[in-house]
Amino acid sequence: MSELVIGNFVNGRSVTGTAGGTAPLIDPVSGERFGEAVVSAEADVRAATAAAATAFPDWRSTPPGDRARALLRLADALEAEADTLVALESANTGKPPAPTMDEEVLPAIDTLRFYAGAARLPEGRASGEYLAGHTSSIRREPVGVCAQIAPWNYPLMMAAWKIAPALAAGNTVVLKPAETTPVTTVRLAEIAADFLPPGVLNVVCGGRDTGRSLVAAPEPALVSLTGSTRAGREVAAAAADGVKRLHLELGGNAAVVVCDDADVAAAADTIAEAAYFNAGQDCVAASRVIAGPAVYQDLVDALAERAKRTVTAPPSDPAADYGPLNNADQLRRLTGLMEGLPGTARIVAGGHRVGDRGYFYAPTVITDVAQHDAIVQEEIFGPVITVQRFSSLDEAVALANGVAQGLACSLWTRDHSTATRLSGLLDFGCVWINTHLRFATEMPHGGFKGSGYGKDLSAYAMDDYTRVKHVMTAF
Repeated sequence: MSELVIGNFVNGRSVTGTAGGTAPLIDPVSGERFGEAVVSAEADVRAATAAAATAFPDWRSTPPGDRARALLRLADALEAEADTLVALESANTGKPPAPTMDEEVLPAIDTLRFYAGAARLPEGRASGEYLAGHTSSIRREPVGVCAQIAPWNYPLMMAAWKIAPALAAGNTVVLKPAETTPVTTVRLAEIAADFLPPGVLNVVCGGRDTGRSLVAAPEPALVSLTGSTRAGREVAAAAADGVKRLHLELGGNAAVVVCDDADVAAAADTIAEAAYFNAGQDCVAASRVIAGPAVYQDLVDALAERAKRTVTAPPSDPAADYGPLNNADQLRRLTGLMEGLPGTARIVAGGHRVGDRGYFYAPTVITDVAQHDAIVQEEIFGPVITVQRFSSLDEAVALANGVAQGLACSLWTRDHSTATRLSGLLDFGCVWINTHLRFATEMPHGGFKGSGYGKDLSAYAMDDYTRVKHVMTAF
């Protein structure tokens, strides 16, 4: 069987020969090469941004209803090819097929359909006569070419989250997938070519240097990144030279506050699912549990028991709950954090690699960690849960808020007043109550502090991809 070869998709066609050469694609299940992808040099990136800039005037002038129909047709085409997309994503990422379909491919399709509707509902206030003989209105207009950089944890879904609001608003896009997971993003662009004019959606493959070239290119008016806080700082600094708008969805390090009156069994079930899903490679994974004194030990025992029931295995294994970590670098980072645990820490489940091939890591629970420990302060992005104890609700809030990130958290309590009060004190862009890791396309996702700014999903994302213009008319 020949190796898979992934090229760029620029101006409506595939481009496999680029100035930057190619890089291997590694199967995270085996750690072995299964194909290669092009590495886009600056000249390749500039060809893509130039194509997007050329396509922008006509696409922005395309009636919203026509843009909506294009997105709906694209969604239908993805649905028809859903099984193929699942197979491609599983092969590239090592994820089990069932959760890949339910939690990535189908949500990507739903996102496109949602923004097809949103394309027809731009909102802007109008006024009466603020000045005698004048009236005012607000126009919502596309910003122009959007440079978008997606992560490797949900390649297809993150691509949909980015391109759908941008295209619905009338922008054109140059999207760079993560260097380890370009397969489904390029396939998405190939499918979209049947419904979008050339140059409206372009994909360039490559690593950090490719991303830097994309951010620095003169054509993009907006840069959207989903990635680490470190990457967000670098992108923000680079975009400042061109005074480019930014949409940054960065690290999460989600807290899970479990109060003494919580349903421990229900909390443990959801926490384990939300911590180990996708091998914990989720910006809102339930990785940082903060438990009340009355439930602490019962919760630790329940989480340890659920960790031992959770299976990590290749996608070919129907019993697999999750697959491998995405790449060797991520495995090294996780093992480094585990090797750096303080002497007081106690591993009550897992804490080791699984097998001698690929990047599998056991579902893990760690107790007796302190707030200043690296395993608490840094986003783990692996199948690991830490458990801390609080003595008062004020301390619980302080522990939850006491990290650099503020993307999402959950609060577990049967008391409505506690839920209401603490949801206002928890410094996160999303607070789930008695649930975790649940999304609705029509509701916003985005954080505070080191987690960045801007919103994915919902009508609020359209705010980031449009600019506001005041029009005053004399009559």
